[in-house]
Amino acid sequence: MPDAARQDATGPARPDGARTTRRRGGPLTQPGTGRRRRRSGGAGEPDATGPERAGAVERAGARERAGDARPAAGRGRRRRAKGSAGAGPAAPGGRRGAGAAGREGESSYDQAQAGGRGRRRRGSAGGAGVGVVPPGPGARRGTSSDAGRFQGSEGRAGVASGALRGRPGTHPTPSEPAGSHGGRDGGGHGRGGSRGGRGNGDGNRGRRQPRHHWSGLVKGVAFLAATVAGSMLVLRGNDALDRLDHPVGPDSQASAPAAAADAPDPGRVLQIVAHPDDDLYFMNPDLRYSIAAGHPVTTVYLTSGEADGINAGAANEKSTRPDKPAYAEARQNGIRAAYARMATGDRSSAWKRTVVPTKGGGHAEVDVLVAKPEVNLVWLQMREAGNVYMDVPDSLHGLWDGRVPRLESMLASGTPVKQRFTYTKEQVVQALVGVLEQYKPTTIRMQDPTPGRYPDTKRYTDHQDHFYGARFVQLATAAYAKDVKDRPHFALQNYIGYFNGSLPSALDPDEAKAKLDILDTYAWLDRQNHCGSAAGCGDLKVADHPGGNRWTETVNYARGNSTSWLASDEDHGLWAFKVLDGQVAVWHRAGLVGRWTGPTLLPGTGMDPGVSTVTLRDGRIAAFGTRTSFGAKPADYTREVVYAVQKQPGSEEFGAWQSLGTPETADETWTSDISAPAVSVDGTGQLAAYVRDGSYTLRGRVQRADGGWGPWERYGGTDLHGTPATATDGAGRRMVFSATSKTVLGWVQPEPGAPLGPATATGLPDTTLPLTAAGREGGVRLWFRKPGSGNVRTALVTGDGGLKVNNLTDLGGLQGFGSVTASGHVLAGRSAGGQLGSDVGWGRPWERSPLMFVGAPSSTMTGKGMVNLAVVGLDARLYVTSSPDAPGARLAPWLPVGPRNAAP
Repeated sequence: MPDAARQDATGPARPDGARTTRRRGGPLTQPGTGRRRRRSGGAGEPDATGPERAGAVERAGARERAGDARPAAGRGRRRRAKGSAGAGPAAPGGRRGAGAAGREGESSYDQAQAGGRGRRRRGSAGGAGVGVVPPGPGARRGTSSDAGRFQGSEGRAGVASGALRGRPGTHPTPSEPAGSHGGRDGGGHGRGGSRGGRGNGDGNRGRRQPRHHWSGLVKGVAFLAATVAGSMLVLRGNDALDRLDHPVGPDSQASAPAAAADAPDPGRVLQIVAHPDDDLYFMNPDLRYSIAAGHPVTTVYLTSGEADGINAGAANEKSTRPDKPAYAEARQNGIRAAYARMATGDRSSAWKRTVVPTKGGGHAEVDVLVAKPEVNLVWLQMREAGNVYMDVPDSLHGLWDGRVPRLESMLASGTPVKQRFTYTKEQVVQALVGVLEQYKPTTIRMQDPTPGRYPDTKRYTDHQDHFYGARFVQLATAAYAKDVKDRPHFALQNYIGYFNGSLPSALDPDEAKAKLDILDTYAWLDRQNHCGSAAGCGDLKVADHPGGNRWTETVNYARGNSTSWLASDEDHGLWAFKVLDGQVAVWHRAGLVGRWTGPTLLPGTGMDPGVSTVTLRDGRIAAFGTRTSFGAKPADYTREVVYAVQKQPGSEEFGAWQSLGTPETADETWTSDISAPAVSVDGTGQLAAYVRDGSYTLRGRVQRADGGWGPWERYGGTDLHGTPATATDGAGRRMVFSATSKTVLGWVQPEPGAPLGPATATGLPDTTLPLTAAGREGGVRLWFRKPGSGNVRTALVTGDGGLKVNNLTDLGGLQGFGSVTASGHVLAGRSAGGQLGSDVGWGRPWERSPLMFVGAPSSTMTGKGMVNLAVVGLDARLYVTSSPDAPGARLAPWLPVGPRNAAP
């Protein structure tokens, strides 16, 4: 959290201070590599009870058992799955944690490893489907332990002198994985398929009835083929995660061993924020999860966060002399203590501090945590605005708008940077490009560049440094993607800032407490001089209220919440769409058992995180998203809805991006604050796209029969937040839903082809932001999370005689936050610890995968019998799995698509 906004996010500008004291940091040597640590003392999944699921189960999954399984890289042998005991004892209920790596319990995946490769855990039998009935004795609850690591990485060498200029050969390089990974579930999904037709080939009957003989023979051959395919999946399923060390590229032969260079990239996370503590308030717990998992993490601070220079709480503010450089140093000390605690458990763990030139012509301080050299901090030390919304020309906002030609530095008193500098707008961009060249991130976390305004006061809902800093990051990532070729693909993740305090809490109490613990460290509550600095060891402005405006109770993604980016076609092929490098990347699997290809970047840049797909009436897939354009003048900044359509069903060629424009009139009005589009096709084949606009109402455009689009219609509603969700019920009527800060509003067509009806209160309780909707059981089923819990909830909404909500049910979960995806009997979403948690049927506990990922998961059905699930990892690589939609089925081990992330 930045400057004066610490109490009410609307404080006045603060006076400057004068004193400058400095202490010199020692030269940075090349530190040793970090080492991945195994966790010990794992806890199993607890037994769980909850509502029984009703409804008929589609049992046609056998013929698609190997639906998305690409041949895994072989080592010349296969291992059979072995049976093993069920889930272990219940984990301890409390999940403490200040972020120290390895201090929390093992995940279920770690338990599977400990039990030996190739072993699977049996779950209790349970029905498939997600039909809702009144709640049972209790909700399923998973282990509260922080999850195990997908894989470790060696620590990076510290940044050498000149590194932030983007010189070749100086960037940190990820290591080979430390240790192999055995299969988690033993591919047990292959045991529950249909065996229909087995007796149809009786020899005597065949001689009497030749036609039946041939029919039986055909069915027998089909059954044998399905059995062989399923058996292959089972046999290699146990090795699949182990073979993440040696994945197969799209064009590789199944029997050919993968090259060692194809070892998976652990992913490198780069966070760019405006002020010290923005990362702790608005990006945690993702930050803590990444550090705990051993991912290389670097955070870049654009400004010094000097505010008014008074490092004191409200009681001592008037008696404390302003000193901006000293207050900037105190905030740096607090950040170093917080990161050290998250990474090592010791806030006093040593740092190596050095000064490096930037590509923008200035200098930056780079700090490397000695005990965990994969953790870096980069301080660009520009001047901050000092006010949330008031006009301050000497700021990132003023520099963006051209009201000042240069922005001055504000050096902290203890920094090794001694030479003052200034940056032009372009030099700020180039300084960031140099950082990106140095660290070569695969995931970039940034703040929200379009946060909007309050409808009544028209003041920004976020700090001007936050979103104008994020716009500089947008320019820098666009330049980096365009001009730098020797780099991996990267994905972006945006985070909501101050407005989190007005939304339902997304974190469960344990996660909120762990987040607050880190802010307590940053705020220097005990006042012990553990850092040896006269400026202080933390931010005493925060000490009065370390939780901010309920910011430690929640986290929300501003973009990238769509769960419809995985689609299937009539040939049982799969298509995945995610934004990489500012372009929409497409992965494709042809047919049921074809090889995956991709990522292929569709032409067209400026794409924002988050893609939604819909299948048109003729079988083509249409991809929708938003695109940011900067224009020639600062006021030309625009965010618009765009879409691209397959040229024909099954084709890997897509048409050019077409614009639907935006319901906003100008960036200055609402800061271009529109949501991502939600899209659906009703029973007449009519396509429509809906967004939440900057005034928190629903807007939409409907495609006409001639292919053109109608105007942006107003559908009303108030206090809408996040992205709407839409789906079509059994009668072909389109329904649209949007979360508010207190409930969920809905709209429904009275009949297919008709305009949406009025906004209707559903009566649902408050939910966390992301909603997921899908046509089920004649109506539309919603999935969302319970505030302050992370538990997944569901309700069936019907449209006969108006919107009606049926049987709100708590499905439990592994805490966590964010979007939930649902297809067939599978539910999946982010769990506490950052990995994917999944529910594969009632009667078995939620399971935690080893994968950490960007944005939201997505799932889809191929045919009527196979559920497919996908995520994009922190390495910006696609990972897929599948499960027959049948009782007792399990998810196959995750498979990476294509070679490891490399230069495009």
